[in-house]
Amino acid sequence: MTASRTAAPIETATTNEHYPHLFEPLDLGFTTLKNRLVMGSMHTGLEDRFYNYGKLAAYFEERAKGGVAMMITGGISPNREGWLLPAGGTMNTKADVINHQRVTRAVHKHDSKLIMQILHSGRYGYHPFVLSSSPIKSPISPFKPRKMSIKNIEQTVKDYARSAKLAKQAGYDGVEIMGSEGYLLNQFLSRHVNKRKDIYGGDIEGRMKFAVDVVKAVRAAAGEDFIILFRLSVIDLVKDGNVMDEVITVAKALEEAGVTIMNTGIGWHEARVPTIVTSVPRAAFVDFTAEIKKHINIPMMAANRINMPETAEEIVANGQADMIQMARPFLADAHWVNKAKNGQTDRINTCIACNQACLDHTFENKRSTCLVNPQACYETELVYKKAKKPKKVAVIGGGVAGMSAAHVAALRGHEVTLFEAKDVLGGQFNYAKVIPGKEEFFETIRYYINELEHLGVDVKLNTKVDKDMLEKAKFHHVIVATGVVPRSLAGKLEGADLPQVMSYAELLSGEKSVGNTVAVIGAGGIGFDVSEYLTANHGKSLDEIGPDGLKDPSYRPEPQSISEWREEWGVTNEVDYQSEGGLVKPEAIKPIRQVYLMQRSKGRLGSGLNKTSGWVHRAHIKSHGVIQVAGVQYDKITNEGIWVTNGQGQSQLLRVDSVVVCAGQESVVELMPNVGDAPDAQYHLIGGAKLAAELDAKRAIRDGAEVAVQI
Repeated sequence: MTASRTAAPIETATTNEHYPHLFEPLDLGFTTLKNRLVMGSMHTGLEDRFYNYGKLAAYFEERAKGGVAMMITGGISPNREGWLLPAGGTMNTKADVINHQRVTRAVHKHDSKLIMQILHSGRYGYHPFVLSSSPIKSPISPFKPRKMSIKNIEQTVKDYARSAKLAKQAGYDGVEIMGSEGYLLNQFLSRHVNKRKDIYGGDIEGRMKFAVDVVKAVRAAAGEDFIILFRLSVIDLVKDGNVMDEVITVAKALEEAGVTIMNTGIGWHEARVPTIVTSVPRAAFVDFTAEIKKHINIPMMAANRINMPETAEEIVANGQADMIQMARPFLADAHWVNKAKNGQTDRINTCIACNQACLDHTFENKRSTCLVNPQACYETELVYKKAKKPKKVAVIGGGVAGMSAAHVAALRGHEVTLFEAKDVLGGQFNYAKVIPGKEEFFETIRYYINELEHLGVDVKLNTKVDKDMLEKAKFHHVIVATGVVPRSLAGKLEGADLPQVMSYAELLSGEKSVGNTVAVIGAGGIGFDVSEYLTANHGKSLDEIGPDGLKDPSYRPEPQSISEWREEWGVTNEVDYQSEGGLVKPEAIKPIRQVYLMQRSKGRLGSGLNKTSGWVHRAHIKSHGVIQVAGVQYDKITNEGIWVTNGQGQSQLLRVDSVVVCAGQESVVELMPNVGDAPDAQYHLIGGAKLAAELDAKRAIRDGAEVAVQI
């Protein structure tokens, strides 16, 4: 152990009054981190093509300006076999160095450090060259891996070392060796994949040899004045995964081999336990990080579902970790750190862990961005420049599309008035936020309310406008963001006007309540949300919260506790776990009511849900006893229940107390000028008012920003 790898706090003349532990510098011996906040690795899609490195540099520079101490790139492969995708980003030639220098130079202008993550995909790669510890196909890639020979392993160790040496030449302050989430080194570390009988298999001493050899080779190649992070899987969450004793053994060996900072990895990508979706409680895994920290003498970094300063400060203050890694929160707000430092927590654009524009895009081979921040990864294209001539702008509708448009227009210096017919801003997010597990959606509404106030937007609630009113006010631009209304089945389905029938909006606003047995018509995203709301057995009901609670921007419902969440998903509550992979038998769930979720089309319900979170929703309704019915025809609703014709052509009565309609939406567009009209103002249509297909907040927020940039 060299002194350069020992971290110690630095005596500073001033202590941050808001988050003193987060903003205490960290001395690594040969270099110092200015605070304890790190942007974790995210694959944006910009890393894989050299012609995108200018955009990648702008993306990292914006976050360096935002005050973060250190950032980690998306995964860069040490060789061809390690590609995530064909021709993926690599660091194995001098030509690669030139491209990467554009990024490191941009970051170093702002006293921030940049770490290149070396990631070998192993059997997770989407190409025919995949290899692994054993020839066991993953559920993620269509290609079966080749078993690595000893010669192949030894060459790969050299490839890691070469990649690190080139990274140093490119100006990186260090590298992170990806050893978690089920990638190659994790595939060697765990019995889940490693079935070898040679020196790289067997007990933990053999299984960790590859990872330890990689760290030693990287340290020898890069020298002592170079940061080496290792992302260690502290809980595998897969069958035949490591137990805590084995994880600790690996951590100690990696420290001895030359790691500077130990980072936290949680679960494999193929695990059937959610680790980063919005329903995972904040800091749900930090106690496992804290257990590792007890056994090593280098800084330990906590990660996963940490998105606000209070949570991060508490973790460091309690000694559970020395540093905090957040990834998606820096997509949501590039200036998260400076806002926290200045006590502007209410102005942080909080990551809601929806994954819709980041991870879902990654798995679709698209450029990542962020649902709540469409500028993310588009810093050179979606630019909020000050307007040369400020205009008078009306925004009609206070949903996320309207708030986004008003926010960007005001940022650019326009005089903005936002009209909302109801007594609260938020639109459809006001329904989403009451779904158990979607409590983070409150934060987006809070962010916009505070930003609009800060920017001086004139917000007029309880105000329904008409065309004459708009014309008389002499607005230069009118942005119509009037959103959608739930599609009614009245007049289309007999009995749809009965009192026990309601729209999802009437249910989730607390306007109507349901009985003990409920039929949900429509199995899209809203139908799944409603089914989860009706069956979840944690959190308060809308009757308990009350209408005033829902409208209070400072109100936050109590999320599911970490221990209850773990019991539901079969994750151990023992930090010194001896169950393989940290898995235990899930607790049986007793649903609070019986729900039928129905759709007209045949096939699996929820097939159109997002890739990274859809399986979680499907698992939830299954575990909560929701009866799924596909290929039905709705015949009529009576006081006995709902009559349907099933896929076999048989008429059937579902005896239910209530029926909730989630059968789509219709755009509200009456404020748009008719053909032939010649209004003085220029009109723009955005969000759900423009397209009422399955609700898409990602598109709505981007619509608002893009229109506001153009005026």
